[in-house]
Amino acid sequence: MDKKQRCGWCQGDALYEAYHDQEWGVPVYNDATLFEFLLLETFQAGLSWITILRKRENFRAAFDEFDYVKISKYQQDTVEALMQNAGIIRNKLKIKAAVTNAQLFMDIQQEFGSFSNYIWAFVSGKPIKNRVENYKQAPANSAISDAISKDLKKRGFKFVGSTVIYAHMQATGMVNDHEIGCFRYHEV
Repeated sequence: MDKKQRCGWCQGDALYEAYHDQEWGVPVYNDATLFEFLLLETFQAGLSWITILRKRENFRAAFDEFDYVKISKYQQDTVEALMQNAGIIRNKLKIKAAVTNAQLFMDIQQEFGSFSNYIWAFVSGKPIKNRVENYKQAPANSAISDAISKDLKKRGFKFVGSTVIYAHMQATGMVNDHEIGCFRYHEV
């Protein structure tokens, strides 16, 4: 039996534990992965993360392996087809936002050389290491997620409120919110 001490939010669910142990909080500097998490986080808005994780592979298949170049070219017929896909979250506004956000993601790449350069500049290129004793004490947003959200919205991004952006920061390792007693706290 696995006796590793993990963050309380993931305990008891094998999919959650695997995600926690292998991905959550690991710094991501790759644009393709940053976009994947951005797309998934925007669909998560108002829902639980486990709901999105359970549908992740369906999202991967439906959204061309999270290829933002392809997604940026989706037309209305593709949006309508996605609305019929029971394997994903069928929210028309979120699906359209995925297309818009993919287009704007590439605009940021043009301006900054990569999306990674853009987003990591908000934390001076290195993760913020918080000292969370219990996951329930972790913040839902921060001054930095507020600033990123505000800038992305100004650029036209959709479904990128401060809470969504903070979750993105946690997922992609911009902030380490593993509980200090968690075995991953010092690893990431």
